[in-house]
Amino acid sequence: MSYTNWSGSVSFTPGEIARPRNTSQVARLVKKARARDSTLRPVGSGHSSMPIFVTDGTVVSLERMSGLMAADADAGWARVRPGTGLRDLGEQLAQYGLAMENLGDVDYQSIAGAVSTGTHGSGMTLGNLSSTVIGGTLVNGLGEEVAFGVDASQGEQHDLLRAAQVSLGALGIFTSLTLRVEEAHHLHRQNWITHIDWVLENYAELVESNRSMDFYWYPRSDLAQIRMLNKPGEEPVLTPEGQPHSRLKTETVGPNYQIIPNDRHLPFEEMEYMLPFDQELTAFRQVRERIKAKHRAQVGWRVLVRTIAPDQAMLSNAQGRPTMTIALLQNTTLPYQEYFEDIEPIYWEFGGRPHWGKKHRLTAYELARLYPDWDGFRRIRRQLDPDSIFMNDYLHELLGEES
Repeated sequence: MSYTNWSGSVSFTPGEIARPRNTSQVARLVKKARARDSTLRPVGSGHSSMPIFVTDGTVVSLERMSGLMAADADAGWARVRPGTGLRDLGEQLAQYGLAMENLGDVDYQSIAGAVSTGTHGSGMTLGNLSSTVIGGTLVNGLGEEVAFGVDASQGEQHDLLRAAQVSLGALGIFTSLTLRVEEAHHLHRQNWITHIDWVLENYAELVESNRSMDFYWYPRSDLAQIRMLNKPGEEPVLTPEGQPHSRLKTETVGPNYQIIPNDRHLPFEEMEYMLPFDQELTAFRQVRERIKAKHRAQVGWRVLVRTIAPDQAMLSNAQGRPTMTIALLQNTTLPYQEYFEDIEPIYWEFGGRPHWGKKHRLTAYELARLYPDWDGFRRIRRQLDPDSIFMNDYLHELLGEES
């Protein structure tokens, strides 16, 4: 049986696809793989555009290990099973009067897949989803369940937690995740259409005055769509109302888990890099000029700019610095490789770190220079998985580990 990712760009035939229901079954799969000198790779919803989950061994789907396990509203935490979909998680947390701090652009991902690749939303004071992981359990490469973070009475600075927060599935298979959550809340979402020049002129104030703000730039029209999300009653005064080409496209209010994500019915390819925050948008301006000069006729989709608060995870692409992200999106029916590869060096020039689940060309040689704890992560990986049960050819190359 073949396995194909969401966009259709990664397809392979594993030896088998396993769907364990509990920790014991996960442990048996690991021990079976060790006995066969084989490999296994965990997979979430298959949203990644990189071959992170490719293996000729066993693909481990966690879809049957889903649901909220426990929650403490007073202490602000929730324990969830790894295969829980983000949409379902939002609904289940709401029953306890709780919510995730932030969410990404889509909500059909599983929580384990989302945190393992550093999935994020937008907001200068809001971290990526991984930054809300404060503990959990995983089955390591020896078939043992290992607790980390608060589940092991470890502090937030403990190296095992910092490695597990963005793990690429290379440390083991999650069996539970403990998340920092907050009181359930509504958000007021306003989507404005305006010219990109107004966004460039007002970007610093837009970022500062909104709880969450991002924008799409449409290369063919040179218009932009600004998405502002704030708690009702906390909306900023600054809007493009009255500007040429400006209009309020949509406006909705509701629970955050319903309001933040967008509907994504059409598959697309994406390349996204995380850069040091720059209120002047210098890198974006260069990207814009390059697209207008060389790619405008072929680019059918948009360029998305977001922000992320700094965090401490070893492989987080927002580690240690306020971050802005620039993503290229292209419909899967249109060519994307030449376009992506032409823009990518601009990201490198600004010290960009690639999103682990989206298209990029960097390998261990370049990546090691971008992550201060690169060697620390690799050391912990070897400790937890000494026989490289959870590795594949792509991860060997990405992490600079001998096959």
